[in-house]
Amino acid sequence: MHKIPVTIITGFLGAGKTTLIRNLLQNNEGRKIAVLVNEFGEVGIDGDLLRSCQVCDEDEDPNNNIVELTNGCLCCTVQEEFYPTMQKLLERRDDLDSIVIETSGLALPKPLIQAFRWPEIRNGATVDGVVTVVDTHALATGTLVGDLEALEAQRKADPNLDHETPIEELFEDQLACADLILLTKSDLVDDLGLEQVQNWLKQEVSASVKQVACHQGQIDSAVLLGFNAAVEDHLDSRPSHHDHEEEHDHDDHINSVEIVCDRPFDPKKLTQTLQQFVQNHEIYRIKGFVQVPNKPMRLVLQGVGNRFDTFYDRPWQLNEPRQTRLVFIGRDLERQPIESLLEGLN
Repeated sequence: MHKIPVTIITGFLGAGKTTLIRNLLQNNEGRKIAVLVNEFGEVGIDGDLLRSCQVCDEDEDPNNNIVELTNGCLCCTVQEEFYPTMQKLLERRDDLDSIVIETSGLALPKPLIQAFRWPEIRNGATVDGVVTVVDTHALATGTLVGDLEALEAQRKADPNLDHETPIEELFEDQLACADLILLTKSDLVDDLGLEQVQNWLKQEVSASVKQVACHQGQIDSAVLLGFNAAVEDHLDSRPSHHDHEEEHDHDDHINSVEIVCDRPFDPKKLTQTLQQFVQNHEIYRIKGFVQVPNKPMRLVLQGVGNRFDTFYDRPWQLNEPRQTRLVFIGRDLERQPIESLLEGLN
């Protein structure tokens, strides 16, 4: 029996992974693609957003092809979460052309890839390729790994010093596994900023790894699929910061707060309030759905740093509550200040 190709989409929080996969599903060129989504936090925002892309045939249930795992990062829950889910997908492999896995923005890719060495999975699937999505603007402005020029100066001064934070190590591990790097939000930086980012990335990855800029996740599916890399067989050539650790640890101070409320919000006022809030808190990502007064459509809100994007993805369904659902991901976040912030909006 054939092995089903699996593409792993990795990248830090807010890089644009879900937008990329949504575009892939909407331009699938007739392929039957199953998506496994791993989220940080219990409110399934990304999975719900993918289901709303409306590409399934009328007789298909999108819940069958979009599978959510929300009980932790896949790199920590491979055996408990990933294995049984993957087994169910492999039972349908004759009906699927490929599987796409969107990892949590806080997940290490290598522990997940190593699971494809297990005989129960190895006989039915192979990691076709790893695509690492990079927020060009965040990298250029120092909100991901700090000042690139300063980092380069430190490396040249003493390459043996460890100047990296756990967040930087995580990001570099995601880069180290890549077969392709997608540069998102490159339209937000000038030519010099883009060149600086590209030069920095060249030092972080193998010379064979290409960088491709894309806008709003719009890229030909042929670029994302069909690497035929069998990544699980060549992991030794993809070193990471955690190769010699029996177990890896995440930063315990990074947490998520999920807010669900029945009240609507004015999008402009909500965005302005959240932009002010992130100035005083270490928040990596805000995402969710917003109920807007007198609007039959559901508003999608996505925030990275001070940048917020909104769009209406679909009408509210008759059988679902019109609720505002937001997930905040950051360092040492507490629920009460966030609830007070939203309650204070008129």
